[in-house]
Amino acid sequence: MTTAQIEIRRLTETDAADAAKYRAIRLEALEANPEAFGSTVEMESAQPLSWFSDRLANSTVLGGFRDGELVATAGFVVQQGSKNSHKGTIWGLYVRPDARSTGTARRLVEAILDLARHRVELVQLTVVQENAKARQLYESLGFVQYGCEKKGLKHEGRYYDEILMAKDICSAT
Repeated sequence: MTTAQIEIRRLTETDAADAAKYRAIRLEALEANPEAFGSTVEMESAQPLSWFSDRLANSTVLGGFRDGELVATAGFVVQQGSKNSHKGTIWGLYVRPDARSTGTARRLVEAILDLARHRVELVQLTVVQENAKARQLYESLGFVQYGCEKKGLKHEGRYYDEILMAKDICSAT
């Protein structure tokens, strides 16, 4: 599979198929990599489909599609409040195993950065310290580490440090 075979588009709350596909991939992500997300599969699997539709309505979630199948997602939200609205956050990046190493994650983040340039000045994200591949991707796209939240997440008695990263998109070309 090549990135040319992947269509990137926004998932919409008005499309019931989008909400169902998003729910399925989100639950898969939480099950497969529970250490990488602040939520849990137990919490989100208990939610009705309308909860996922609301999430699509209240933030920007982009999907990577191959032959109509959703193989990757990434979210973006502008932070709230007059003192924070110049910042946006990338969240929930997940690529299904059979679509990894194809450039799909890069295309999703690039698409979010393109959208963000019209809305914010700074894009932030967090990534589990042990996820070297994701950190390399973000660094290659110009994100820089500005901190580390020790014990940022705890799953099954184990702590995970979260690397805080940001990209100033005002000065980006």
